[in-house]
Amino acid sequence: MKTASASLGKLMAVLALGWLTLAPVHAQTQNSRIAWLSPERIYNESKMAKLAGDKLAEEFSKRQKAVEDLAARLKTASEKLEKDAPGLQEPERFRRQREVAELDKEFQRRQREFREDLAQRTNEERAVIAEKATRIIKQLAVTEGFDIVLQDAVWASPRIDITDKVLAALDKDK
Repeated sequence: MKTASASLGKLMAVLALGWLTLAPVHAQTQNSRIAWLSPERIYNESKMAKLAGDKLAEEFSKRQKAVEDLAARLKTASEKLEKDAPGLQEPERFRRQREVAELDKEFQRRQREFREDLAQRTNEERAVIAEKATRIIKQLAVTEGFDIVLQDAVWASPRIDITDKVLAALDKDK
């Protein structure tokens, strides 16, 4: 019985010591202000993002049309080869197969370049939006007294969501 009560006393002392070390952390978190925002909403719903999307669509429309035209040519050539293949002499069939294969390579190359260039320009436009949004978020954090502003979370309470405030300031600032 003596060892059980001695062990219980030690356990209580350890628990008390642990509680005392966590008490300041608990007191600090109760006074801390946390905010959260959705970067995807900033990138999709702000006026800057919509203007950037329109700008990119205009900038890449000719190239997109050229890629679509090349795809149509490839489809037509491929269908024509498939239809004519049984009646073609072997050298002519091989020549047309090579032409279709070359056209396919050209299409794949242009499509890849188009996607890469579009992705790069989209990232450049997003960087401009992110820079302005970050400036606004920092100002908002200072004026409203936030200790931390998070952007990636599995879930956040609407009570701490400042996305609408950032969108309003970003749209006003544009």
